[in-house]
Amino acid sequence: MTIEFLLTSLVVVATPGTGVLYTMAAGLSRGTRASIVAAAGCTLGTIPHMVAAITGLAALLHTSAMAFQILKYLGVAYLLYMAWSTLHDKDALTTEKAETPVSAMKVITSGVLINILNPKLTIFFFAFLPQFVSAREPNAFLRMVELSAVFMLLTFIVFVAYGKFAAAMRSHVISRPQVLTWLRRTFAGAFVALGAKLAFF
Repeated sequence: MTIEFLLTSLVVVATPGTGVLYTMAAGLSRGTRASIVAAAGCTLGTIPHMVAAITGLAALLHTSAMAFQILKYLGVAYLLYMAWSTLHDKDALTTEKAETPVSAMKVITSGVLINILNPKLTIFFFAFLPQFVSAREPNAFLRMVELSAVFMLLTFIVFVAYGKFAAAMRSHVISRPQVLTWLRRTFAGAFVALGAKLAFF
C-alpha cells in the first residue's frame, strides 16, 4: 500500500458529491444512526463500479456510447427524483418521531442507487486502480481487489464523519422553520446541479 494511493483516495472520497450530500441529508434529518446507515449504502454502491473496473467491464462502457448513455441518464433521472423528493418531503427534516420512520433498508437502497447509477465512478475506477498496480505484478487481480477494499473503507469512514457532523448540527437547525425550508431547497438544488453535471459529463 503506497502513501500516494491513500492520499489520492482520501482526496477523492472527501470531495463532496452525491454520496456525501445524501449522507449529510440523512444525518440532518434523522440523526447519527441514519447517517451511518446512509454511509454504508453509499459505500456498497461503489462495489459494482469496482467489480466492473477489475473485470474489464469498464472498458466496454468506455467504448460503448449507448451503454454509457443509458446508465448516465438513469443516474440523472434518479438524482432529479431525489431533488423532487427532498423538496416536497416537508416531514423529512424534523425532530419529532415519525409515525412511519424510514427503514434502514430504504436508506441503504437509496444510497446504493445513488452510486450505482453514476457511470463516472466506473470510468474513474477503470483509470484510477491500474495506476497503482504494475502490469508485471503476478497477483495484479488480488492487488486491485485489495486496493478497492481500502478505498471502500476510506469511503465509509469519511462519509460517517460527514454524517456525524451533520447530525451534530441537527439540533441547531431543525427547530428553525426558515432554516428547514432553506435546507430542503439547498439539498434539492444540489441534487439538480449534480444531475446536470452528470448529464453533460
